[in-house]
Amino acid sequence: MDDRSTPVPNPAGPTGAQRMRLRTRIGLGISLLGIWALGALIWDGLQSNPAARGALLAGGVAALATALGTLPVLLSQRPSERLQDSLFGFGAGVMLAACAFSLVIPGLDAVREAGGSAWSASLSVGTAILIGGLVLLAMDKLLPHEHFIKGREGASAQQLRRTWLFVIAIALHNIPEGLAIGVGYAGNEGMRANALAIGIAIQDVPEGFVVAAALLAAGYGRILAVLIGMASGLVEPLGAVVGASVVGHSAMLLPWGLGFAAGAMLFVISHEIIPESHRKGHEVFATAGLMIGFVMMMVLDTALA
Repeated sequence: MDDRSTPVPNPAGPTGAQRMRLRTRIGLGISLLGIWALGALIWDGLQSNPAARGALLAGGVAALATALGTLPVLLSQRPSERLQDSLFGFGAGVMLAACAFSLVIPGLDAVREAGGSAWSASLSVGTAILIGGLVLLAMDKLLPHEHFIKGREGASAQQLRRTWLFVIAIALHNIPEGLAIGVGYAGNEGMRANALAIGIAIQDVPEGFVVAAALLAAGYGRILAVLIGMASGLVEPLGAVVGASVVGHSAMLLPWGLGFAAGAMLFVISHEIIPESHRKGHEVFATAGLMIGFVMMMVLDTALA
């Protein structure tokens, strides 16, 4: 007789797996209630903060642009590596111009308008840029994440599933964009802030496509790749509200906030996007994309502002 028959469930009580599922559901319910309460508090605060409201709307548009960019992956085959690298370069160019024309220059102007000298303006904004880069460097080292090409990085990366490693990497990439939108609305007049938000949203469309396509190429299902790509943009409205709220409390924080956002974006450009776009031998196309993106963002920020 085979002793390896199917075990009979214990009628005395739930199994360990059942208890674990129950705890998971309770924890999920508590988390959802907490998110709802936090959302209600944030919404109340937004009613008295026009800059934060504008930042939330612009961040939501950027998130929507990311989501729209992922949709072609549902219908198309995997894009060529040359196209992916060109799109990476385009996004880097947009972000690079946004750093210069929408963040650094307004930060310098803010210090000078407050009565500071040219030296104090450059030192303040320069220090803030370095702090922004250092914070992103610390997050890059401490949080486990997975690059599309380089692979896994960060503490205890082997303990997390690859999907979550990608999610963390994408979030690290999008946080500076959200902060830049929020700080831009807190510190710039409407047209310049709108130009910054439009530029980031434009580059988010190919970014969403590249992210979903890279996940598809890494072995994820088509629908899961699109859903993760869409979710990656949700960090931006949150970062936008945080940036606008913090900087909006004090005019003294404005140049520091602008510089911090610029430094965070510069770190992402140099540490993530450009190396990814140059690693597979398509440097010319990546560089062309960067220059086109830079010029487009410069036009948005100077000619239309």
